[in-house]
Amino acid sequence: MIFDIMTLFPELVDYVLGESILGRAQKSGAIEIECHNIRDYTQDKHRRVDDTPYGGGKGMLMMAPPIYNCYEAILKKRENVSGERKVIYMSPAGKILTQEKAEVLSHCEHIVILCGHYEGVDRRIIDEIVDEEISIGDFVLTGGEIPACILVDSVARLVDGVLAAPECYLDESITGGLLEYPQYTRPYEFHGVTVPDVLISGHHENIDKWRKERSIELTKERRPDLLEKYERR
Repeated sequence: MIFDIMTLFPELVDYVLGESILGRAQKSGAIEIECHNIRDYTQDKHRRVDDTPYGGGKGMLMMAPPIYNCYEAILKKRENVSGERKVIYMSPAGKILTQEKAEVLSHCEHIVILCGHYEGVDRRIIDEIVDEEISIGDFVLTGGEIPACILVDSVARLVDGVLAAPECYLDESITGGLLEYPQYTRPYEFHGVTVPDVLISGHHENIDKWRKERSIELTKERRPDLLEKYERR
């Protein structure tokens, strides 16, 4: 899978996505992530990418031409990619990112992400090239770079070869419809609290039952909306 990210701050994105599991996945070839500095595609000698919005208002708006030039360069570079392509704009006006959406996107061959900044981007570029707007929550950030990193992380970990095995993401919070059960490791006793006996019993059927019960309890307590959805399945 290929991720192309259009941004004004490629170093920020490269730093976050170049470490740990995703960094190793890039080195192994399981995924490819490339950042494109939108400033490199402006025809202004000062590398200007923003201007004041028509109609007035505070702040600056990213202009359409540099973004479009960047997008065209990406398409030219990826012209041999034959699978499904999605162009996504990280925006508080988009639909909230969910695990289900991440799973859908994980089947794409090529994802292009546009990171806004300032007061956003000229609407015409959204209407022309963007397939979908996605938000990571009902709050506003200073730019789309951090949301883009979150989107890539949530999608890339579902791609074959990124994690050790599918079990690494199939049995965890949200994926199965419930919050994940409590987990413990050594030492057996910490500050007077011991690991539940069932987990050291070696009885896998009882362990599975305990984990399912704890998942349901935790989901009921913290995310009853998820439990209702799970019970309707």
